[in-house]
Amino acid sequence: MVFASRREFLLQAGAAAAAGGSGALGAQMAGSAPAMAIARWAGPQELPAEEIDKVAEQLTLKALEAVGGISRFVRRGDVVWVKPNIAWIQPPEMAANTNPAVVATIVRLCFEAGAKVVKVGDNPVDVVDQAYERSGIAAAARKVGAQVVIMDRARFRRVDIKGERLQSIPIYPEVLDADVVINVPIAKHHGLATITVAMKNFMGVVEERRTFHQAIGETLTDLNRFLQPKISVVDAVRVLVARGPRGGRLEDVRMPLAVAAGTDVVALDAWAAEVLGRKPEEISSVVCGHKAGLGTMNYQSLNPVEIAVS
Repeated sequence: MVFASRREFLLQAGAAAAAGGSGALGAQMAGSAPAMAIARWAGPQELPAEEIDKVAEQLTLKALEAVGGISRFVRRGDVVWVKPNIAWIQPPEMAANTNPAVVATIVRLCFEAGAKVVKVGDNPVDVVDQAYERSGIAAAARKVGAQVVIMDRARFRRVDIKGERLQSIPIYPEVLDADVVINVPIAKHHGLATITVAMKNFMGVVEERRTFHQAIGETLTDLNRFLQPKISVVDAVRVLVARGPRGGRLEDVRMPLAVAAGTDVVALDAWAAEVLGRKPEEISSVVCGHKAGLGTMNYQSLNPVEIAVS
């Protein structure tokens, strides 16, 4: 996702209020560009690993292109933070972390749009350097010029977010200071939250994560409302449908071969819930985000652009 800077948020929020708008800020400010796009692979379904990476790249390109391209969000000279899910010491085929090809494609597009620096980082649950390497994300990101950042836990700073349930939380400062933050979650099952996708991926930029477990839907809504995400790219190339978030069994992995991009985190999570075999109304963060006006759980109301890629 892209976060709005504090100044940008205030200016945009004022404009939206003056226009009498409601719902996700990103969608409100999008103008004529689509708020959401879904790219699906329409070619052969049985693919070797190297072909899956190529498909992931094409799906990412097409989904972003359909919502206006990366240059809609990234400007020349920007410092960009790309936020994948790199929580676990698992290889790509286990669908516990974001697909490395999706991440690398986004990094490359950011540089093509004129970004000065692109950083890639997460706050893993597992041993950090091992998760970065085993996921394949560190190598893929470095190959296309990104700075792979290991978050120093001593540098997190407490931020007043003034949410309904979450009043303050330590957030990694480089994420807040970036010109653009692009959220790149994988869609997967989660034992507590039912699913983890775009909204929950931001738990990877904070500390004191147990705080969220007391009221996962409300606290995730508070965090996303504060960060004001503008763009998310959801990796559903492979998905984990059981024993998440860590996984570890190939029989729990499915291969929808899809990537969705958009400005509405609630809508993207609602779509991902269906991909994972759930109903959006079963997901507390989706319901809470919808009720709070963060976005819409009726993602079809956004008329998402659907692209068949082959």
